[in-house]
Amino acid sequence: MKKIILDFQKKQQKYKELVQEAFNNNFLDFLISKDTFQDFKDIDRVKIYSKDKALSPDVLICGDNQSLKESIQFDDQKLGYYKKIKEKEDVDDLISKKNTLDFVFVSAEDWKIIPYENLIAQMQGSKTKIIAEVRDLNEAELMLNVLEVGVDGILFYPNRISQISELKRFIQSYHQIDMKTAEIINIQQISEGERVCVDTSSLLQPGEGMLIGSTAKGFVLVHAEVFETKFVSSRPFRVNAGDVSAYILVPSENLETYSTKYLSELKGGDKVLIANKNGTYRIVSVARVKIETRPMIRFELISTQQDTEFNMSIICQNAETIRLIDKEGNAKSVVDIKKGDQVLVHIGPGATHFGTAIDEKIIEK
Repeated sequence: MKKIILDFQKKQQKYKELVQEAFNNNFLDFLISKDTFQDFKDIDRVKIYSKDKALSPDVLICGDNQSLKESIQFDDQKLGYYKKIKEKEDVDDLISKKNTLDFVFVSAEDWKIIPYENLIAQMQGSKTKIIAEVRDLNEAELMLNVLEVGVDGILFYPNRISQISELKRFIQSYHQIDMKTAEIINIQQISEGERVCVDTSSLLQPGEGMLIGSTAKGFVLVHAEVFETKFVSSRPFRVNAGDVSAYILVPSENLETYSTKYLSELKGGDKVLIANKNGTYRIVSVARVKIETRPMIRFELISTQQDTEFNMSIICQNAETIRLIDKEGNAKSVVDIKKGDQVLVHIGPGATHFGTAIDEKIIEK
């Protein structure tokens, strides 16, 4: 995740409210001075950055080569270097310090994109992180996306509470997954079964849901319960996902790919993928899981990828509030779905072992 460092060197107007909002959004990296040090020094989870050596910060920020040589006070202290870019030689100076510093803090008043592009290209993959000093939210968003990769973080001076929540939106991790359409080829009523409601600690949006499948061949996008009806209130944190034996897509250890779990395995504190109709997904935490006996309905589907047909299936609770997403991106109740309808799915890896894709022939039907 990109690093957001908030500049609290001055006690500006609404200073306390700004600090509290930073904590509310889990921003814990602060640039402080001797005037604000007392407000942060006893909070264990905070990481303190400072240009004042006497404060013994977690990250000491220096501004010239001489101070770099004399700066480190203790073994686990990290070192940063602050520089304003005015000409090409300033960029070259920063590049020359690659892998010798933990951070470079960069301020570019005139030329912005080109200097940062050069820095990112030359320093990507090194231990030295590039932190861009920005002046407003537009510049923050721009710097976080330069060369698609973006800088490693930003240093931002907030003066409005709303700016902090906007910064949170910029750094949320989103990934992409391929979505296809699949045709419903058979529908079967099941008198009863155990269904699993997955309640998350996040608010889900229209068009979002969880990817669920009875086999690892394919996963159907099951919509979140974000809709209000005359009989049932919305529960925008919940997906009534499927039966206890179904697979659900969850993040792998590196968070960049996915693996699977059975719905019956899920518990509070686990992570799951929340995908939308465009295939963009994010990772959220499970708050609790509810398993209850209900009437169920089973759908068999078929989809095509690279001229190969894939059969898949899903079992859902048979109720009006459970919805799949059709090919136009609209949520459609399972009680209204008919043979020949098309819904959004993801073609899976096929064979899995303890949730991890493997190159092995496994028959699932």
